[in-house]
Amino acid sequence: MRKICVMTGTRAEYGLLKPLIQKIDQDDELELQLVVTGMHLSPEFGLTYREIEQDGFRITDRNEMLLSSDTPCGVTKSIGLGTIGFADIFTRTAPDIVVILGDRYESLAAATAAMVHRIPIAHIHGGELTEGAIDEAIRHAITKMSMLHFTSTQMYRNRVIQLGEQPGRVFCVGALGVENIRTQKLMRREELEQSLSFPLDQPYIMVTFHPVTLENNTVQEQFENLLCALDRFGAYRILFTKANSDTDGRIINQKIDAYVSRNRERTAAFTSLGMVRYLSALRYCEMVVGNSSSGIMEAPSFHIPTVNIGDRQKGRMRGKSVIDCGCASDEIADAIRKARSMRDNNELQHETNPYEGDNTSETILRVIREYLASGGDLKKRFYDIEKV
Repeated sequence: MRKICVMTGTRAEYGLLKPLIQKIDQDDELELQLVVTGMHLSPEFGLTYREIEQDGFRITDRNEMLLSSDTPCGVTKSIGLGTIGFADIFTRTAPDIVVILGDRYESLAAATAAMVHRIPIAHIHGGELTEGAIDEAIRHAITKMSMLHFTSTQMYRNRVIQLGEQPGRVFCVGALGVENIRTQKLMRREELEQSLSFPLDQPYIMVTFHPVTLENNTVQEQFENLLCALDRFGAYRILFTKANSDTDGRIINQKIDAYVSRNRERTAAFTSLGMVRYLSALRYCEMVVGNSSSGIMEAPSFHIPTVNIGDRQKGRMRGKSVIDCGCASDEIADAIRKARSMRDNNELQHETNPYEGDNTSETILRVIREYLASGGDLKKRFYDIEKV
């Protein structure tokens, strides 16, 4: 049996990977090796490995790598610990291929260890741009370590090829998150309200804001500006999803807790909603506000507007439902008003999501199987684009 290792370090990443994990687990000719790390194992971030176990998956290994620090020094040390942990895990488990999604530092640790162990890597969501975050460099670095590439749009496929990867190993498959919207049974509003223990009888905004990790000391001012803008829209309830374990993420989470404490009648905050609750909450909200990729990639499938703040997602492909704005309070408030107008006038009902694909997880698994059946060659020839 071919051993396919899937690593996951965050709640959002696991939600995206879940349909692929299910297909691997149900295949009689494949052995799923599921390795959890990062925030999944942290009490501060909800011990979300429990959600994975509740879904019926057996966790093969745990890699404790997250230090109780979100400083650049702490994050760097976490990467080092993660690389050491993955070295031990890959020595014990000897997978035939490692599946890595995205661009977080946990993924960099896994990719580094897999590359040195001569284990091929299948990388999902390469070729994308996020000019405001260190994820940008990590994503392209993982691309160069990987043997197979699964991009979410044709533009991103072209960019991976531009990085020197052979076109025959780069596949445009769409986004797993969009596939989840089509295939998962989402909750009714009443079910969601009960599950959240929060009334949804008024229009509400979903807010997810992360640090812009290539900027120094901006997160506090930017998030305070966002909160100030939200104060102007008292008719809306607000659901916050908390920041990840990025540099300065704790600053955001502390401010969320303080804001919710002052506004309990119309706000709630969650460390982890899980995929189904999160997508269900997107389904019924009025708009998404913040700087998360989900506002650009998943929200358009629900025909709802996104207010995208600042530079964190700069360079990422987006549809007409995404309204970009600066970080000043007035700019954010103006963008929220524009989003409200788009919603009131049903301007997005016929817009398509640029991240749509066909049978995304099925295609990824088929390509992986074919690659392993052909011998899983680890040698790559740099693909030079002809000069015009």
